[in-house]
Amino acid sequence: MATALSESEIREMFSRLRAANPEPQGELEHVNPYTLLVAVVLSAQATDKGVNKATRPLFARVDTPEQMVALGEPALAEAIRTIGLYKTKAKNVIALSGKLIAAFGGQVPRDREALESLPGVGRKTANVVLNIAFGVPTIAVDTHVFRVGNRTGLAPGKTPLEVEKGLEAAIPAEFKRHAHHWLILHGRYTCKAQRPQCPACPIATLCRFDSKTV
Repeated sequence: MATALSESEIREMFSRLRAANPEPQGELEHVNPYTLLVAVVLSAQATDKGVNKATRPLFARVDTPEQMVALGEPALAEAIRTIGLYKTKAKNVIALSGKLIAAFGGQVPRDREALESLPGVGRKTANVVLNIAFGVPTIAVDTHVFRVGNRTGLAPGKTPLEVEKGLEAAIPAEFKRHAHHWLILHGRYTCKAQRPQCPACPIATLCRFDSKTV
């Protein structure tokens, strides 16, 4: 496990990431907090590109929980059949839509505990929705963030929750709003699991990864 970065190194790391991408954006397409929630649920074990391909026509006609419940599970499953685990995901989306209507007036709650009470919604999904939809400075730890946190020494940890807590403690407040976007995009396109692009990496001189590519 990489040794942890110092406070000044962490500040410099995020300063460089911000300079390279001042306003990072999530790559899941959505039209409101509800469709974002659905897209994130559908993205488990799937690519954002694949989810967007399926949801683009879906969200053009269904963008509220009421409309989703009216669409029904069989029709939803057919609409998202190109996404992995589509049958289970369709079941969860219909169930969470029903609960949003019954318990939250059809609105996506701005509270992690409430979000996690919805079928198919875990901590990572809740953090993504809170951050993107409502501007809460949460850190969603997916495989990319977990890898970057450990490789760089930014927040070494053995579990996603451990890395999340480490990032929350380490990242200066001014960077927290966009931190998980910077880390996800960095892991997706530069600090890849296979063949990381170390020569093109803006934070390579700060990174603790001992197997840098050249």
